[in-house]
Amino acid sequence: MYIKKILWAIALIGLLICAYVAYFIYGAMFSPNTSFENETAYIYVPTNATYPEVRSQLEPLLDDIEAFDALANQKRYTTNLKAGRFAITKGMNNNDIINSIRSKNLPLKIAFNNQHSIADLAERISTQIEADSLSLLNAMTDEAFLTKNGFNKATALGMYLPNSYEFFWNTSAETFRDRMLTEYNRFWTETRKAQAKKLNLSPNEIITLASIVHEESKQADEQPRVAGVYLNRLRIGMPLQADPTLKFAAYQLPKYKNTIIRRVLNIHKEIDSPYNTYKNTGLPPGLIAMPDLSAINAVLKPETHSYLYFAADAKRIGYHKFAKTLGQHNNNARAYHSYLSSQGINK
Repeated sequence: MYIKKILWAIALIGLLICAYVAYFIYGAMFSPNTSFENETAYIYVPTNATYPEVRSQLEPLLDDIEAFDALANQKRYTTNLKAGRFAITKGMNNNDIINSIRSKNLPLKIAFNNQHSIADLAERISTQIEADSLSLLNAMTDEAFLTKNGFNKATALGMYLPNSYEFFWNTSAETFRDRMLTEYNRFWTETRKAQAKKLNLSPNEIITLASIVHEESKQADEQPRVAGVYLNRLRIGMPLQADPTLKFAAYQLPKYKNTIIRRVLNIHKEIDSPYNTYKNTGLPPGLIAMPDLSAINAVLKPETHSYLYFAADAKRIGYHKFAKTLGQHNNNARAYHSYLSSQGINK
């Protein structure tokens, strides 16, 4: 009888222990364990991250980090981390959190436009994905890649068409670059290639000219007319005489570093550079900035007209006055120069 009581007591204690363990496991797995007020929080797990690195991001977001640790260890998450961007929803339990950050890498939208160099673009992209600016710059300027795909360092920026794109946060520099090449090739449809051929220009030349058009006018409704002027000049062998190319050439010189040229002067026209389109005929070697898609399409579908000149319009800032003769143009230019002087803009 006494032994039976002992056995019952042992069994009862065992049941209590099992109940406690079950309660602990249930609480660790299925009880809500978030401490933030927003509906969703995100963590970013770097490539080759360690569990302590992930834990440091999770700790401010969870009520009970020790309970999470216990379950993460039991489910072997601590030794099997996945890189990426992951969401934690308010009210999630530890089990759901682990399932989310182990297998639900979320893509994000990245965007870029108006970058003035490959280095600027690399810096811009590095703020949006895991790859750092140096690895991006190295991938974008890799000579073997550029040569294989018909680019060089002067035209490399033209491969990156400004838009928004969906990527995983943990995208590598090479993966980003290769995806942009795919998007570039997709943009150059047979129709667009035929439009370029009709103008006797290659895709690289189209984008180079588009970069000048875009720097001259940010107005999408005016860009086809500006493109038409430059194409008319190219057709008759006249220098492009594009002021934005003079600024680009100047900014490559030490004396113009960290300066802003607001007014192109005769001294700038004497700069010895292949980008000086006052001294050299034809297109410069490459882009002077990243053009918007509107400027690229403006070059592919230019306005047909007889204008050879244009000057900024002081009465419609951002727009231009167009002229067919040098005399008309000089009158328009004088009016704008007078406006600049009245504003105290002398350099």
